[in-house]
Amino acid sequence: MAYFTYILKCKDESLYTWITTDLDRRVRQHNWELIGWAKYTLARKPVEIIYFEEFENRSLATKRELEIKKMSREKKLEFIKNKSL
Repeated sequence: MAYFTYILKCKDESLYTWITTDLDRRVRQHNWELIGWAKYTLARKPVEIIYFEEFENRSLATKRELEIKKMSREKKLEFIKNKSL
């Protein structure tokens, strides 16, 4: 099973980083189309995935998530700009 670390851009321009095994399902949950929502995105929808990376296991995805969460907003945006989906 593949795991993904992803970054969402919310309606208010904030960024949200997490992991999942199903990107499509998770973005639908963040947009409150499916059960399993994230409280953070309730007032910030719609959201869109602006970046993701795929990993072979949860441990690697979680490590990457933590690395990204430690970045400043500006550093995240620069990182995303220089990478391509």
